[in-house]
Amino acid sequence: MPNAIGIIFANNGYACLQGLAQERPIAAVPFGGRYRILDFALSSMVNSGIRTIGVVTPHHYRPLLDHLGAGKDWFLDRKAGGLFILPGVMHSLAGNNHTFCIKDLEHNIEYLKKDFVENVVISCGDQIFNMNIIDALDFHNDKQADVTLIYKENDYFGDLTDEMFLEMDEDQKVSSIRDQKGLEWTESGRPHYVNILIIKRELLLDIVGRYSSFGCMSLISILTKNMEVLKIYGSPTRSVIGTISTINDYFDQNMDLLDQEVRERLWLGADRIHTKIVDNPPTQYTLKAKVSNSLIASGCSIAGEVLNSIIFRGVILEKGCRITNSIIMSKCHIHENAQMEYAILDKAVTVHEGNVLKGSLSNPLVVHKSSVI
Repeated sequence: MPNAIGIIFANNGYACLQGLAQERPIAAVPFGGRYRILDFALSSMVNSGIRTIGVVTPHHYRPLLDHLGAGKDWFLDRKAGGLFILPGVMHSLAGNNHTFCIKDLEHNIEYLKKDFVENVVISCGDQIFNMNIIDALDFHNDKQADVTLIYKENDYFGDLTDEMFLEMDEDQKVSSIRDQKGLEWTESGRPHYVNILIIKRELLLDIVGRYSSFGCMSLISILTKNMEVLKIYGSPTRSVIGTISTINDYFDQNMDLLDQEVRERLWLGADRIHTKIVDNPPTQYTLKAKVSNSLIASGCSIAGEVLNSIIFRGVILEKGCRITNSIIMSKCHIHENAQMEYAILDKAVTVHEGNVLKGSLSNPLVVHKSSVI
């Protein structure tokens, strides 16, 4: 068992998700037919042997609690350790995005003090990945590092606004952390920090004590200010798929699941992604159903045509309807001869007979939860 506990910051929110994260944090947004986005960070920690995990929640935490319960589906319903719900601090003046905010840690300082482990693994709850952190923990301990930042090599040449990049020496010791506000790299292979880090617990307690009075400071900005006195290393990974911060991110990364290679990397390896278990019957397909290159969860009734789409649990598609390049979340009901293309339907949407919903690849149409059309 690793000598570490985990913290997942699940209190990120994004107004640019067009309402999908309006009444839930991004971590609780449904993904991939049966998961929530939080499942990926939580499962990666569990699969790495971490059995004490705290989830920092926002003020609209009910969807998270409904999904997580006591942590049974992630093997975290335990007498020692287990799942801890850590209420986040309200940051009404700081915007919606507070990555690793020190005030959140100060508000839950007892969680850090009660367990005498050596290290803390910290992750965001808005990323899609399947990563075993054991190798990074071993690297962290071998280097006797104060902090280890997880990174991936980035081959993207375009605008990388708000991304963080590492500069390292041959021993992988980090010499600088750069924020590329609107700049462009002219060479490939830049180490791209992926909002996952390992830090010594005693150091984290010291940082919280020193900086909690400064307001909503992020942990990474504090580390950047103290590069010269801390031993900060970088550890590579190829596991991170991407961060979901816009509706296009959400749509594209769901659609990437239709690629068998992506599914194998994310779901079919030795480490599985765990989620809340729902006992549904198998999906029923009528003789008129036509399905091509799609993911369809359990408990559905399919009588129409589905092409290049993701259908969540309990969806009803009546005869004559046509679903193309779309994401239909659980308990939606699409009536006869309705059509949709490049659409994202939140939970429990009803589309009546003959309606046509159409977005585009660059601007998918989003229909809010429980809408009736």
